[in-house]
This record gives sequence, C-alpha cells and structure tokens, in this order.
Amino acid sequence: MAGLTREFKGTVKARAERDQAFRAALLSEAVDLLISGDVDTGKAVLRDYINATVGFEELGQEVGTPSKSLMRMLSEKGNPTASKLFAVISQLQKATGVHLAVGTAHQA
Repeated sequence: MAGLTREFKGTVKARAERDQAFRAALLSEAVDLLISGDVDTGKAVLRDYINATVGFEELGQEVGTPSKSLMRMLSEKGNPTASKLFAVISQLQKATGVHLAVGTAHQA
C-alpha cells in the first residue's frame, strides 16, 4: 500500500507542476473543505497541495514557523489556529500564483 500512496503523491506533484488549473482546483478544494467543516479532509488536501508545490521547508521559512510544526498542525490530530492556517493559505497563494476569492451561493 505504501507504494501506491507514494505513486499517487508523485502523480499529484507532477500534475501540479505542469497544470495551473489543477493547482488552483486543489487549493480551492482544500479551502472549500475547511470552510464547510470537513477539517480533517481539508487538512489532508492542503498537505498534498503543499507537498506538490512549495514543500513544508520553504513554506515554514516563509511563514516563520518550523516545518515540523506545520506538519503537525496539518496532521490528522493537528488543531491549527486560524491565524496560522490563514498565514499558510496566504503564503501558498503568493508562492504558487493561485489566488482564491470568496463568493456567495444561495441555497434553495
């Protein structure tokens, strides 16, 4: 199973490197999940996005937080503060050229 996971992560990374629309969709999905209350899945997708783009080392340097702390924060048991989470999302937007906007949707 570990090989399949490694292969999947490699596939995600390769696609993210060459496809800006995919990068945008991945980050958008992570944030949508977080906003909708599916925090565990949102953190998992955000981890995949970070690994596929800037990496935890570079991100940690940019947000002033050790990479291991960021990894713990976004782990299954992690509980990120809003300020740290928004700092991470803001830096990811700058670093990857993907910019999100909030909109409204009306439910019937």
